[in-house]
Amino acid sequence: GLGRQLVKCASLRQGAQVFGYTVRDPERYGVAEIDAAGRVLSLEEKPVRPRSNYAVTGLYFYDGSVCDRAASLRPSARGELEITDLNRLYLDDGLLGLTLLPRGVAWLDTGTPESLLQASIFIQTIEERQGLPVACLEEVAFRQGFIGRAQLEEAIERLGKSAYATFLSSLIR
Repeated sequence: GLGRQLVKCASLRQGAQVFGYTVRDPERYGVAEIDAAGRVLSLEEKPVRPRSNYAVTGLYFYDGSVCDRAASLRPSARGELEITDLNRLYLDDGLLGLTLLPRGVAWLDTGTPESLLQASIFIQTIEERQGLPVACLEEVAFRQGFIGRAQLEEAIERLGKSAYATFLSSLIR
């Protein structure tokens, strides 16, 4: 599943790995064009005529050369450093991989007020139905063994009397 893919990408030693997601309106995103074998052919930022419907999601894994590569970037016409330009450097060197997120995985864009509202309502619905928080980083870190009980207790203490702290406390009872 997705968890295994993320763990695999976290151990990346060379290159970069990005994640793609099929969307209806690719012109709103950075878009990856891929061949039949799933190799990235091109990357475009908010293209007028997208070459695919694969949005690059904003979940990236990079090797140790990322800082040097980023230092070589120059501001775009918008006056900003573009993550697509960084990814393109890896692509030009043949070091960019793309993993398409499968059906059943929800990627939520929050780049517009409307999409932020939609994402908020989606998360609220999931949390209310399941009675569990979504994307609780301390929970994930604890369950995966990245932090121990003492570190979790420190996080709980920092959070004070909150619903989030109560949930985290339930993990160690």
